[in-house]
Amino acid sequence: MRRTQSFLVVLTAVAGLMAALPASAQDVFTYGVWRNPKNSVHVEIKPCGGGRACGIVVWANDEAKADAKKGGTPDLVGLQLLRDFALQKNGSWKGKVFVPDLNMNFNGTADFPDATTMKAKGCLIGGFLCKSQTWRRVDVVAGGTPSS
Repeated sequence: MRRTQSFLVVLTAVAGLMAALPASAQDVFTYGVWRNPKNSVHVEIKPCGGGRACGIVVWANDEAKADAKKGGTPDLVGLQLLRDFALQKNGSWKGKVFVPDLNMNFNGTADFPDATTMKAKGCLIGGFLCKSQTWRRVDVVAGGTPSS
């Protein structure tokens, strides 16, 4: 009888913790460091207030830095690329994406089919002229050096 009561107490506590988690399990995958398909830029996605997520460049190779400078963005590392992404009812994240080599903002979405994959899409006004990319989670070793 005591084991059953203890089990019910633990089960109730776990259910309470689960209820405190965000509505979608996908947002658990969201936060962390992600690399673009060319592995030329790494962005850390983290909460930025009000239930929103933002992404800041934490590493970029020399070519990406040069492309950003040509577009009018002098400092790529430290730049916020993903702005005010909010979790939608369908499980996607939606917000603004700054593209430094074009020096422009676009509407963007991000989906996280698993813990290591982000499907990112950016579009001009009205969902026209879209570009999609698959980003991968990055493990960072001590000192902030990319390991992948």
